Amino acid sequence: MGSDALYIVLVFALFVIPKVLQRYRMPGAITSLVLGIAASLTGLFENDTVVAMLGTFGIVALFLIAGMEVRFGELRQNAGVLAQHLVIQTSVFVLVALLLAEAFGLDWRASALAGLALLTPSAGFILDSMGSFGLGESGRFWVKSKAIAAELLALVTLFVVMQSSSVGHFALASAALMLLLLMVPALFRLFAIRIAPFAPRSEFAFLIMLAVVCAYATKHLGVYYLVGAFLVGLAAQRFREKLPAMSSERMLHAVEAFASVFTPFYFFNAGLMFRVSDFGPWALLAAAGFVVLFLPLRVGMVALHRRLALKENVWQGLQVGITLLPSLVFTLILAQILRERFDAPGWLVGGLGIYTVINTLVPGLLLHTPPPDYESPHLAEPASPPEDKNR
Repeated sequence: MGSDALYIVLVFALFVIPKVLQRYRMPGAITSLVLGIAASLTGLFENDTVVAMLGTFGIVALFLIAGMEVRFGELRQNAGVLAQHLVIQTSVFVLVALLLAEAFGLDWRASALAGLALLTPSAGFILDSMGSFGLGESGRFWVKSKAIAAELLALVTLFVVMQSSSVGHFALASAALMLLLLMVPALFRLFAIRIAPFAPRSEFAFLIMLAVVCAYATKHLGVYYLVGAFLVGLAAQRFREKLPAMSSERMLHAVEAFASVFTPFYFFNAGLMFRVSDFGPWALLAAAGFVVLFLPLRVGMVALHRRLALKENVWQGLQVGITLLPSLVFTLILAQILRERFDAPGWLVGGLGIYTVINTLVPGLLLHTPPPDYESPHLAEPASPPEDKNR
């Protein structure tokens, strides 16, 4: 089969097969990932630059939307409880990283990344799925706040871990990131004043291209594409008042449509990194251990904290904890970094892959809800804070 025909078959597979399988409670993102794994095992699309580029657009779109979801006003309203949650999350992360390093002889940076992969929820997909989980207004608010806060903490941790090979390297990378943090808002202001008034409907192209450029910049800093795209999303969120077109219905639908087209290619490309040897007995054993240890730990940690801090009944806390389980995007990204940068053993990469597929499926199975359309993310409406301001 020629390469053109193969790409046509791929497009058909990624946009049709996931929709067919959703009737059997299979999330589209998982289907795209499994298709990528199957292609890898058969030698198709090996080192394919076209698929890699389309996958890059997908991950950029995902974290652009994740950044646009952040509303610091909502996070500040309940900063005390969120700070407690992050302290608990950080403490558990440090303990898990130390245990992984001790048990498997991993480099401390590799064990830290593995800890992040096991514990960090994927905020964008969780927010996209909240409507199907039957949560009340307060529950949705807390899921959104905790998922975003955990993702922000994970991004900072990822940067520190990846740049900590030496003090000098960390200082240079930090300076470069600070420069990027200053440049992105300045570029938004420049666009709003000098370009937007004379180039109507150019906001979408500006936003996407800036996200792609910043994503590649942070990739060269060694922290993958997600940080740059996330920063652009944050800036877009902050500039919605000064640049109203950024929050128009047309603009939001355009970003969502862009993400829905390219996100399946990201999951397919992520599947291509797996090899036959990644799914041996040790990988299955590792995945079973991860599921048995970390899924109850993550749910119980959230439920217990909410019981003590918010006097919430156990079932409400369990619902929030179960909803925060999916870690698909973060785990896949960190598994790829572990393989490419730290030469992680195949059993660890395969174990993480199996673990994230299971934790992505668990909320729908336990809460008896239809699978969210993970490969078509959308920007959620602002969540309302709970009535009790002391929470």
